[in-house]
Amino acid sequence: MKSTAEAVIIGAGIMGCATAHALAERGMTDIVVLERDQIARGSTADAAGGIRQQFSTETNIRLARESVRVWESFPERFGRDIGLRQQGYLFLLTNPAEEPVFRRNLALQQRFGVPSRWVTPEEIAALNPGVLLDDVYGGTFCPEDGWCDTYGATIGFAQAARALGVQIEEEAPVTDILVSGDRVAGVRTGRGEISAPLVIVAAGPWTRRVGALAGVDLPVDPYRRMSFITEPFAALPQSLPMTIDFASGLYFHPESHGFLFGMANREEPSSFDKTVDENWMVTTVEALAARAPAFEEASILRGWAGFYEITPDDNPLVGWTGGPDGLAVAAGFSGHGFMQGPAIGRCMAELILEGAPRDIDISPFRPSRFAEGDLAQEHNVI
Repeated sequence: MKSTAEAVIIGAGIMGCATAHALAERGMTDIVVLERDQIARGSTADAAGGIRQQFSTETNIRLARESVRVWESFPERFGRDIGLRQQGYLFLLTNPAEEPVFRRNLALQQRFGVPSRWVTPEEIAALNPGVLLDDVYGGTFCPEDGWCDTYGATIGFAQAARALGVQIEEEAPVTDILVSGDRVAGVRTGRGEISAPLVIVAAGPWTRRVGALAGVDLPVDPYRRMSFITEPFAALPQSLPMTIDFASGLYFHPESHGFLFGMANREEPSSFDKTVDENWMVTTVEALAARAPAFEEASILRGWAGFYEITPDDNPLVGWTGGPDGLAVAAGFSGHGFMQGPAIGRCMAELILEGAPRDIDISPFRPSRFAEGDLAQEHNVI
């Protein structure tokens, strides 16, 4: 492992790999990415793979829109098929009080070129004939949204970064962040130290622990999220969109000739527990069958647990930490990090090399906002 570098990135999930690639494309190639496990085997691997543009803030919409363009052209850009399925995101709304909020969000999305629209129960029935609509009064739909292979996409960024000279070290957990005076000086690992004037924390749910190594509080906490996949299942067509019951957080979409589904337990406290809670699995299956009765006949193939990396306003920490000079962060995406990875990588590279991203204002995500009391709440969180 190298003993010096221009930059060290902690974490080889989508954020670390996309940021490394974007920096290398712009000429900073003397980079070491350190991963405690293996590339894309952390929270990125456990994600459901959703890609959507239906957000409630300008920054998130811009990030998502740019990223969709990258996902659409990924095979041409990176030489790798990521199984992108743009079958849309369909939000089901059961609380009439949500309509004004979603209508405002739609107007903002459309202002920036996102082809999202309001849909009536009749239109919902045409988009997804499998759902019960007795309590659904409307929803929103964007045909460009969809899902893809999170592991393959991250590996694509990692391979492209390596081809440009970036070194990625797996099974190399960081044990300390070195600080000299008022700036970072590098990192320490079990395999030695790396001197570097720039350290980027992209450690997902472990970000708070990593930030503490430099004496910085980065308010990112892990929350368990479980996903399940059915065996091949022909009762519903594979052409259905990603469908989300917004009130409960229940979601499902076609996957591997079956369906992937999940639902957040919003009462569960933060933890690093990655076991599958069978009681919550039963609760989720019951909610799924209640919304789409055809699933009463489905069999579960397997389930797994991962982490949402959640912040107090459900938006990420992107930028300089406010701690030692040279310490930056890109983490805490609260469930929508993978889908925004390409744009975040580009914004981080331009922030570091040019002082700020050229065309997306990421200042609402500055880590200092929590101390300033200037939170940027994202409404459309699943």
